[in-house]
Amino acid sequence: MKEETLRTLRAVAEYCDLRKVGDQGPLGFRRSTDLSVLLEALSLMEEMGIFPSETARFMDLGCADGRVVLFMSYVCVISAGIELDEWTLEEYLPLRRGLEEELKRRSLPLPDSKIFLFSGDALSERVQSQIQRSIGIGIGDFDIYYTYLLMHEEFSRLVAEKAKKGAQFWVYGISGVVPRYPGMRLLTKEGSLRGILAIYEKL
Repeated sequence: MKEETLRTLRAVAEYCDLRKVGDQGPLGFRRSTDLSVLLEALSLMEEMGIFPSETARFMDLGCADGRVVLFMSYVCVISAGIELDEWTLEEYLPLRRGLEEELKRRSLPLPDSKIFLFSGDALSERVQSQIQRSIGIGIGDFDIYYTYLLMHEEFSRLVAEKAKKGAQFWVYGISGVVPRYPGMRLLTKEGSLRGILAIYEKL
């Protein structure tokens, strides 16, 4: 990973992690990805040789305020997300504006136009058709699918059914028993990276 990219990802993680939603927050039923931990996991994936190339296309299935989509836009050619709750997705623009101010202050590159966010159910054909029309690629054309543990089983079936061979499915929030999914193999042989992120490959 290039040094400037690494510095930028650290800055994005620092900014967003101070604004996490969790048990103590006003919306305690939600959980926010710890981007500093995700960054450590990316470094481990590079060492293991399992991080996709810079031409990878990323899809967050249940992206909430879009923080992971923003983060991954620095290492993927397309970074997209789908969120069922419109009011949650509305938090994206305030988060991005604040982040951009911080990045400007540090003279670091801003997120660019390769970010796409969609409102609706990731499992619905209507939303999947909207993605095809907006980006020009279908739900099955992404290289990385990301989700928090909450709906991992439903999304694993989507990936197994529609993703191309070799696509990766990242599940964040796994701290104990690592699930197995039909049609996929676990790439993180010891369980999960940093005790929280499991990586699978579509067979």
